[in-house]
Amino acid sequence: MRNNKKIGILIVAYNAATTLNKVLDRIPAKVYEEIDEIAVFDDASKDNTYMVSVGYKEIKKLDKLKIYLNEKNLGYGGNQKKGFKYFADNGFDAVVLLHGDGQYAPEILQDMYSPITDGDADVVLGSRMMTKYGGALKGGMPLYKYMGNRVLSVFQNRKLKMNLTEFHSGYRAYSIQGLRLLNLENTTDDFHFDTQIIIKAHHNNLRILEIPIPTYYGDEICYVNGMKYARNIFSTTNEYIKTVKGKKKSDIYSEFYVPYPLKLYPYSSHRAVIDILNKKENQRILDVGCGDGLFAEHIKKGNYVVGVDFIDESDNTRKNFRKFFKYDLNKGLPKELDAEEKFDFVLFMDILEHLLDFETILEESKRYLKKDGKIIISLPNIVNIFVRLNILLGRFPYSDKGILDRTHLHFFTYGSIKKLMAKHNLEVIQKKVTPIPIIEVLPGFLKKNLGYILNFLLFLKTFIFRRLLGYQFIFIVKNNKQ
Repeated sequence: MRNNKKIGILIVAYNAATTLNKVLDRIPAKVYEEIDEIAVFDDASKDNTYMVSVGYKEIKKLDKLKIYLNEKNLGYGGNQKKGFKYFADNGFDAVVLLHGDGQYAPEILQDMYSPITDGDADVVLGSRMMTKYGGALKGGMPLYKYMGNRVLSVFQNRKLKMNLTEFHSGYRAYSIQGLRLLNLENTTDDFHFDTQIIIKAHHNNLRILEIPIPTYYGDEICYVNGMKYARNIFSTTNEYIKTVKGKKKSDIYSEFYVPYPLKLYPYSSHRAVIDILNKKENQRILDVGCGDGLFAEHIKKGNYVVGVDFIDESDNTRKNFRKFFKYDLNKGLPKELDAEEKFDFVLFMDILEHLLDFETILEESKRYLKKDGKIIISLPNIVNIFVRLNILLGRFPYSDKGILDRTHLHFFTYGSIKKLMAKHNLEVIQKKVTPIPIIEVLPGFLKKNLGYILNFLLFLKTFIFRRLLGYQFIFIVKNNKQ
């Protein structure tokens, strides 16, 4: 052990009969003393990798070396996932990923796991682009691979707002505690698994550290299809970005999907309500259907904000709310609110259309209002021109978000919202309308110039033809009967 941490070495091997023993021979004696186990996971090799490694273990009398043979080929990513689960299930603290083909240097294994066992990192990435050992080209990396590596890494750094010298080295070390925070079950079994695990680690704020490693290219066989790999890198990176922006629900990154991401550009529903709430301080605000507090983060300064939603309490809810209640909103509002002082505002932002009995919860909310308190409601316009044209063409295209979100249980028009307010004795103080969010589909570099101009022009038209062009309606109301 090092610092009382249980350390494992995961060697992924496929058709490595000619190289695996050499890799094992190069592991320093000091590393053998500190680590607890070396596990070779032979991914159903077609050569005699398994028998060679078993023979090596018997000859060298290495109790710490364990050999496992997959019954079928799991793929590069699948083999890693099986290995990581093995070390997690057996109480390890750190695991280093080493390849059985000899491309990465076992001599620096201690450099790989030390930052984790010393408590300085959750993920350690070996980089061939750092110059301590001469860099990638001097180590024999073919020029075309070097250029491809650089292009992909620059692209990923820009998209992910990271600053890594290399994304595509397979020499890595992970803390088991960090791995437990990542959902690896929905990741690929292919070679771009290495990118997906970096993306998930970065999203979960794991501490990622790069260290320099030597570059070695010998006569090992490369099983990576370069063009396919590049396409997969571009695809999976863009898939993640679209998911966290709420544009597409990816299977790979589904845990990060935000169906209603915060919209802060002018004339959006979030911007309109934030502007209303931030006119004063020392207000008490109840945010019903609050999510993890993306919206509340922009109204909490100087205000007392309480959140209610179906989700579990999290670091974000603790950060963004003074109090948070997990509750099934289909059953109304939690009784714990009875112990709270009354509120200046109750917010129903994009939530009533998702509830089975939205009228009951709307009626309940009135009793939590101060005498001059207000309710702010935003609802989508089902007769927006987009929906009308689709129905005209015989379509009703459900989607993951927007007006035709497949989780909407109720549909509203401008007229039906007014009738709903009257039915519940709610006096309409102010009404707002938002334009179709064309700005969201524009490329990033257009959003704050041409996008803002188009958004403004569309808002003007929407203000005039609100029933036809309105995307969402925002009603600010107060209770007529106190």
